[in-house]
Amino acid sequence: MAEAVRYAVEGGVAWLVIDRPEARNAINRAVGEGLWDGFRRFEADPAAAVLVLTGAGDAAFCAGADLKEMAALGMTVPPRDWVPHLGRNLQVTKPVIAAVNGVAFGGGFLLAQMCDLCVAAESARFGITEARWGRGAPWAAPLPWLVPPRVALELLLTGEPIGARRAYEVGLVNRVVPDAALREEAGRLAATIAANAPLSVRAAKAMVHAAAGRDLDQAIDEGWRLFEPVYRSEDA
Repeated sequence: MAEAVRYAVEGGVAWLVIDRPEARNAINRAVGEGLWDGFRRFEADPAAAVLVLTGAGDAAFCAGADLKEMAALGMTVPPRDWVPHLGRNLQVTKPVIAAVNGVAFGGGFLLAQMCDLCVAAESARFGITEARWGRGAPWAAPLPWLVPPRVALELLLTGEPIGARRAYEVGLVNRVVPDAALREEAGRLAATIAANAPLSVRAAKAMVHAAAGRDLDQAIDEGWRLFEPVYRSEDA
């Protein structure tokens, strides 16, 4: 595990913390490696049923890519495996919650977007600022699945961030809490999920994601396929 990212399990909940507060938790190679290691460790960890992803400090969940390091490396197009993109280059079958403290810009927005649920501090801000710098955001293609297309276009075209309350109103965020209560609320939500039947939880996550891009009949058929083993399990 890279030192820039910390992994710990408390009561069935894994906490994955980006720990570069002096750099607003920007994604450099060490953070990217730490996120890959942390998510893989969580998926294989029988002691962890749910993971909470957050950033150290109060200023930033993650301010995006470390552009200074990218420039030093001569990196123009970020490689697709720069960070784990859950559901794309890494499959994690257990639920993941983003606990967003401060800014989630660029790659930080990506990390919050890819999680299954999102709890935001009142001071949180979400932004896809790439249009300001002539950079790209191909990872935002799934965004219209989470929010209305016109909201997605506003975020992409203006580059202007939105606050936690607006993010809640458009469905990007599940809960907004005072900054001091973020960890407690994220932990409470994670513990609620962790207490449920794990096979039901995993099948529910798989079904919701599988419904994207399918018509209604196909989505229902896939739901039956995913849940039949749950009905037949020892849990049931």
